[in-house]
Amino acid sequence: MSETRPTDPMAEAFEAQRDRLRAVAHRMLGSHADAEDVVQEAWLRLSRQDAAAIRNLAGWLTTVVGRISLDVLRSRQARPEASYGDGLPEFVVTLDDGPAPEEDAVLADSVGLALLVVLESLRPSERLAFVLHDLFAVPFDEIAQILGRSTAATKMLASRARRKVQAAQRPADAGREPREVVQAFLAAARRGDFEELLRVLDPEVKLTVDTPSGVVVALGATKVAAGAQLSADAATHGRAALVNGLPGVMSWREDGTPLSVLAFTVVDGRITGITAVIDPAKLALMDLPRPPRSHHRYGQRKRGQ
Repeated sequence: MSETRPTDPMAEAFEAQRDRLRAVAHRMLGSHADAEDVVQEAWLRLSRQDAAAIRNLAGWLTTVVGRISLDVLRSRQARPEASYGDGLPEFVVTLDDGPAPEEDAVLADSVGLALLVVLESLRPSERLAFVLHDLFAVPFDEIAQILGRSTAATKMLASRARRKVQAAQRPADAGREPREVVQAFLAAARRGDFEELLRVLDPEVKLTVDTPSGVVVALGATKVAAGAQLSADAATHGRAALVNGLPGVMSWREDGTPLSVLAFTVVDGRITGITAVIDPAKLALMDLPRPPRSHHRYGQRKRGQ
């Protein structure tokens, strides 16, 4: 008869929750590496507790993961120029020429990725309230304890976040408004029209750029408008695209290799978030559309001049 090995009941109980906790942290932080760190920290805190004193282990762990994730988000906001995490979510990019039915299926599969991009535009408290309640069905009174706010205030945070997410995730159903807002921003970037840039940017807009040296973040319309040259270059050399279901721009170098991918989050007629990948190594790993034939002809003509 085989001998059964003794097990640690607390460790077993934690492992049963690990996948869910990792999913919560990943939705909160948009980073697999940060999510793993948060879950590991939650285990360390649990290991220092008297398990018998915890009546609802799943709720206790969710609260701990929520608090640690909130601390990470607030730390990022306090140091907006700092790099963090393991980069941005993977992008699903299609050229915006009116997707064929098979491309619609690809976009449907990218809804989860699109949500991560949209969540980046939320404030930390909004993000936590929305993620925990709407995605993981955590009661508002428990979320309120994590945030240190009243239940009513927490419900308002989740409602505000929900409106932003719904507005940003309906580009196909909202007519051409999000795309027109993006086009207006790109045109203003090409012209260097600072006032027009401020008009189409939300005052709290967040620009996230994946560069060769890491992810860099800028907050606020003034900063984003001042650094709009990146968007001007994309507008000059790029094509309209859908990036994880969001309006965006895909651009290429003259030799046909990817130059940049930009995704825009538009809420109530203003851009609340811009996510860009300009790291050649990251772009090379993506399954990106090839440049249209006209782009090749442009590059050949320009080199021949």
